Amino acid sequence: MTSERLSLCRMMETGGMLGRPLQNMVTTATKKAEFNPRTFLSTIGKGRDMLSLQKKATIFAQGDATDGLFFIQEGKVQLSIVSEAGKEATLGILSAGDFFGEGGLAGQSIRMSSAVAMTDCVLLHVGKKAMMHAMSVQPKLSALFVKYLLKRNIRYQDDLVDQLFNSSEKRLARVLLLMAHFGKEGVSEMSVPRLSQETLSEMVGTTRSRVSFFMNRFRKLGFINYDAGDNLHVHSSLLNVVLHDDDGESATPTAKSSTAQPRRTPEPPPEHGRLRDKDRAKRPPLPMVERLRRSQTA
Repeated sequence: MTSERLSLCRMMETGGMLGRPLQNMVTTATKKAEFNPRTFLSTIGKGRDMLSLQKKATIFAQGDATDGLFFIQEGKVQLSIVSEAGKEATLGILSAGDFFGEGGLAGQSIRMSSAVAMTDCVLLHVGKKAMMHAMSVQPKLSALFVKYLLKRNIRYQDDLVDQLFNSSEKRLARVLLLMAHFGKEGVSEMSVPRLSQETLSEMVGTTRSRVSFFMNRFRKLGFINYDAGDNLHVHSSLLNVVLHDDDGESATPTAKSSTAQPRRTPEPPPEHGRLRDKDRAKRPPLPMVERLRRSQTA
C-alpha cells in the first residue's frame, strides 16, 4: 500500500512538472500566432506576391482590369491619368509605405489611372479576395488600411485648398517638400527623383515656364540643388517659402537695401483663365503648414 501511494505521488509530481511547461508552450504559441499587419504587408503568402520592377516599368495602365492592390516596399511610383482629349496629368508620386490601385476593392472593374516605376521598385501585390478576407478577420489590418485612406483623403483636401488659395510658387514648394517627406526627425535635406518641369507643372497646376522660373530661383537661393545623377536635393529651408504670408509679392526672400534694390526678373504670366498670384484670396492655413510652423517654433 505504501508503494502504491509512493507511485501515485510520483505520477502527480511528474504531471505537475509537465503541466507547467505545457502551459508555457500554449502561451508561446498564442503569442506567435498574433497577427501583425506589417508582417502581412511585407511577406508573401496566399494571394500575396512580391514583385521587383526596374525603373520606368509599367505596373498597370489606365483601362486595365483591376486585380488587387499594391503596397510599396522600396522605390517610388508615379500615378498619372490621360483625358479623352489626350492630355496627361500626374496624380501623385508614391513611396515606401503607400498603397495604390485599391479601386477594385470599392467595385471598380478597370484601372482609372496608370502606374509607372520612377525608380527600381519592390512591390507587394495583394489580390482582391485575399485583402478583403484578411480585413474581414483581422481588425488590425482594417484599422491600418482605413487610417491610411483617411490620411490620404486629408492630403487631397489640403491639395484642393492649396490649389484654390496659394500662389504657384508656394504650391511648387509644397509639392517638393511633400515628395521629400520633409518633417522626418533629424533630416534637413532629402533626395527625390528628378522630375521633368512638365510633370511638375501638371502637379502644381501651372505652366512649365513658371515652374522653370521658380525652380531656378529656388536653386539660386540654395533651397534645392541637383547632383550629377537623376536626383534633386530638397533642403528644409524651402519651408520658408510655404510659411511666408501672401502679400501680393513673391514668397522668396529678397535682399533689403535702402540704396539699391536688385533687379528682379518679371515672372511669367499665369495660364489663361487663372488668377494672378497676387489676386488670389487670402488662404486659410493648411493643416500641414500649421504643423510645420509649430515644429519650428517649438
